[in-house]
Amino acid sequence: MQNSGKTIPLSQTEDIVKPIEQQGEENSMKANTRIVIGVYIVLFVLGVGTGYLLAGRPALFTKSTANKTQVVTTGKIVGSTDTTTFKDTAQGTLQKGGMDGEGSHHLIRTGGDSQTAYLVSSVVDLDKYVGKKVQVWGQTLAAKNVSWLMDVGKIEILSE
Repeated sequence: MQNSGKTIPLSQTEDIVKPIEQQGEENSMKANTRIVIGVYIVLFVLGVGTGYLLAGRPALFTKSTANKTQVVTTGKIVGSTDTTTFKDTAQGTLQKGGMDGEGSHHLIRTGGDSQTAYLVSSVVDLDKYVGKKVQVWGQTLAAKNVSWLMDVGKIEILSE
């Protein structure tokens, strides 16, 4: 712009300076926006990559029992062959009903009420063996109201 010797009034200089300042702020905001978008893209790619890697290797985070667990059904024995999970054992007469919300059945054993084992089962239908003398193999569970709570994995009929 050529100055023809005229003095520019102050009000006009403000009109020229303001747009220049606003352009600087806009450029700064555009740069900040690009940085934020870039960071989000990097985080997204890292998240997807981590999920992909973890999904491809589930054995790192779970205990696999597929190779050693089988369900057996013979005349007198029914249940799992997994002796590492179901390592606890008890004998007695199987009755229906738990105590205070723990167990669906209980095992009457010699020695009185203190020896009663309360049972649930994730493998065997215990209702089929009510009233029979049995031996059970299971895993002891934490109990609040009973002395012994067991998840039965295998059952053997000792007598009808």
